[in-house]
Amino acid sequence: MSTRSDVYILAARQISVQPPLTDAWMDAPVRYDAPYVQAIDPDYRQHFAPNEARRLGKILKRAMLTSRQVMAATGIANPDAIITGTGLGCIENTEIFLNALVREGEELLTPTHFMQSTHNTIGSLIAIDAGCRGYNATYAHKGTSFECALADAVVQLESRRIQTALVGAHDEMTPGYFTLLKRTGYLGHAVNGFAGEVALSMMLASARGENALCRLRGVEMEYCPYDGEALRQALNRLLQRAQCSLDEVDAVMTGVSGRQANDQVYASVCSRLFPNKKLLRYKHLFGEAYTAPGLGLYAAAVCLGRQHIPAHLLAEHAGGEQRSAGNILFYNQMEGKNHSFILLSPCGK
Repeated sequence: MSTRSDVYILAARQISVQPPLTDAWMDAPVRYDAPYVQAIDPDYRQHFAPNEARRLGKILKRAMLTSRQVMAATGIANPDAIITGTGLGCIENTEIFLNALVREGEELLTPTHFMQSTHNTIGSLIAIDAGCRGYNATYAHKGTSFECALADAVVQLESRRIQTALVGAHDEMTPGYFTLLKRTGYLGHAVNGFAGEVALSMMLASARGENALCRLRGVEMEYCPYDGEALRQALNRLLQRAQCSLDEVDAVMTGVSGRQANDQVYASVCSRLFPNKKLLRYKHLFGEAYTAPGLGLYAAAVCLGRQHIPAHLLAEHAGGEQRSAGNILFYNQMEGKNHSFILLSPCGK
């Protein structure tokens, strides 16, 4: 029986509330004091023809640009799979179409915004742009959308069905949708937290590559664990498959956001499972969104690639900066029901 193939994150590019298409946030992050912040867009005139830019919404331009840059950085122009996670999809195009529907009385409607309003438009457009005819899937599962997409890619890479996969996390936020999510309690009630936008593309491969960021050693997801022991068992399954002990984990990246209901779950789980581990955070820099975990994993991967964890990623009680030479465990949860663990290691491990 053949052994499992290794999985590496070769490269990643982001457009978010931090400077786009760079890792400048590692050295000089932009800080925000607002409940809702839109992403910093690059000058798309440098990357798209005028007619192309006009017909694409912001989320599609962001997804196409980050994907193009990742493919260019890795030299993989035609990945075997394109797998996308999105919580909201193309919400701006959806709003434009529905508002026109109400305003025009179902007459004189242009089809463009409707065609670009579905969730799988993002992955489909990337595939058309790159000429990829392979596996293409989109996961839209609220706060676990990115982990579902990542788990799909990892399973196929480990089983050797594919050798490369372009994995994306894409979400945009409009003023109207922010107001709606604020009314539901999901956004807008955080202390020093804010809602953001996400556009992340990363290339996964079974071959290490010359400048790979890190090794991805597994993904484990657990829905509604009946008690703390079930969650511990899920973590142990991940560590056993990766042949790694909890003692070898140097830091844990969490999704604390400043929202009390969210952070209480993290505090409870981390006190039980990781009582002596260095805790990291990312949402105070990138904001809250359904696929924000993609940016958290990206941040952890960049830390391993640079072998450095900056002080602004550390939990406030954790002290100063440190060199990162070991393993980082990424832990995410959604509403206390959906939990996921992802283990990252330096390429040499």
